[in-house]
Amino acid sequence: MTGFLNDGLARNFLAGSWVEGDGGAVIAVEDPGLEEHMADCAQAGEASLARALDAARASVDRGDLADMNPHARARMMQRIATEIRALAEEGAPLLCRESGKALSAARDEFEEAAAYFEYYGGMADKLEGKSIPLGPDYADYTLLEPYGVSAQIVPWNFPVSIAARSLAPSMAAGNATIIKSPELDPIGLAMLGRALERAEVPAGAVSILNGIGFDLGARLVASSEIDQIVFTGSVPTGQAILHAAAETVTPSLMELGGKSAALVFEDADLDTFVASLQSGIFYNAGQVCSAMARVLVHRSIYEAVVERAAALANGLSVGHGLDEPDHTPLASSLQLTSVAELTSTARQDGARVAAGGAPLDRKGHFMAPTILADVNPASRVAQEEIFGPVACFTPFDTEAEAIAMANGTDFGLVAGLFTKDLARSHRVARRLRAGQVFVNEWFAGGISTPFGGVGKSGFGREKGLEALQNYVRTKNIAISLKG
Repeated sequence: MTGFLNDGLARNFLAGSWVEGDGGAVIAVEDPGLEEHMADCAQAGEASLARALDAARASVDRGDLADMNPHARARMMQRIATEIRALAEEGAPLLCRESGKALSAARDEFEEAAAYFEYYGGMADKLEGKSIPLGPDYADYTLLEPYGVSAQIVPWNFPVSIAARSLAPSMAAGNATIIKSPELDPIGLAMLGRALERAEVPAGAVSILNGIGFDLGARLVASSEIDQIVFTGSVPTGQAILHAAAETVTPSLMELGGKSAALVFEDADLDTFVASLQSGIFYNAGQVCSAMARVLVHRSIYEAVVERAAALANGLSVGHGLDEPDHTPLASSLQLTSVAELTSTARQDGARVAAGGAPLDRKGHFMAPTILADVNPASRVAQEEIFGPVACFTPFDTEAEAIAMANGTDFGLVAGLFTKDLARSHRVARRLRAGQVFVNEWFAGGISTPFGGVGKSGFGREKGLEALQNYVRTKNIAISLKG
C-alpha cells in the first residue's frame, strides 16, 4: 500500500492523499503485549489541521456528499463496506498488535465497521422531511440538512468500529468529516482511510489525522470552522471539549464513561450470568465504556456467585492477542498503572480480593482478571470508572435496594439484570437510570439499537435510526400562496 504504510510509518489521510507529519514529526506506536516498538505514525499539527479544515469546508461548499444523488451516496457507502472487508485480513493483525486485543476481536471490529456502512448506507436515501398543513394559503415543509463539517475524536479501545459508528451516519447525512485518531493505536484506523480511498470518496469529504489529544484534538474542537463535534472518551476530556464548544456554540454529541451495574436476582440462571460476566468485564481486558463494572447480587446467592466469578477469573488464559487468549493486555503502561492504583484502594475501603487484584508478573501490560467482593457502594472503586478487568461485587436484600445502588453513581450508560421473572424484568428496567438496559445477556442488541447515556455518561445517541438525527438539522420552509 504505497503511501499509507511503508518503512514502518503510518501516514495521515488528508483530503484524499497520504501525507507525513508536520515537520516530519512522528508518534511511536507500541505493542502492549510485548512492550516493544511496533511502528510510527505521522503526527499532524496545526498546518495539517488547517489543510483538512479548508478541504472539508470546500467539500461542503461544493456539495460533494450533500448534493450527491442519495442513491449514489448509498452505493458509495456500500462500496466502503466492501473495501473494509477486503482489508480486514491485513488490518486485523495490525490492530491486534497496536491495541493489545485478541486477533478475533480485531477481525470482529473490522466486520462491525463494515456493517455500520452497510446499515447507514441503506439509510442515505431515506432521510425525509415532512409536510405541515397550514391551510390552503400556505405550503409548508421541512428539510433535513447536514451540519456541514463534523469533527470526530475517536477513542483507543475500539478505534475502527467507533470511527465507523460516527463516520457512517455523518456521511449518510451529507457531512464532511475530520477524524482525530487515537495516538495509542492509529494504524487500524488508517486502514479505514485506505478503504475510503479505494471507494473513491470525494477528496476533502473525509480526513483522518494522527495527533496528540491535548494539541491536535484541542485545536480541532476549538475551531470556528467546525459545525458539529462528536466525542467518545473520558468525562474530564468530554468536559474540556464542551467548554470549547460553548465558546463557539457548536452542537456536540458526547458518549462518555460508565460504571454500569448488573443486578443478579435470586432466580437468575447462573450459567447465563457467568457467560455474560466473561464478556461483560473481561472482553478487551475490561477496556469497554459499557463494561459490567459492578455486580449487585441477592444475598441468598451472593457467596455462590462470587465463588463462581472467582473461578472464572482464575481460569482465564492470558497472553498476546495474536495467540487468541481469553485475557489480553491493557493498552499502555499508563493504563495499567491507573487500573492497579484504583484497584489497590479497594482493600483500604474494606473490599475482599476474591481473584486477581494486581498486575501480572510477566512481559506486557497485563492486569490480572480481578473479582472484588464486599465492595462498599460509596467507595472510590465503586464510584469511579476503572476501565480495566475489575468487577466489583456487592450484596443486596431487596429489589428497591438493588435499584438504588445501581442508580447510585454519576454515570448512566448501560445497566443489566438477570432474572427469570418477566414482570420484574420490565419493572426494574424502567427504573434503572441508564440509556440501555440488558436483560439476561450483557451486550444484547446491535448496530440497530440506540446507544448513549444519561448523567455524566453523556448525551445524544449513536447507533440505530435515532443516531441519524444527530447528524442533521431541520429547516422549515413556509411559502405563502395568497394572492
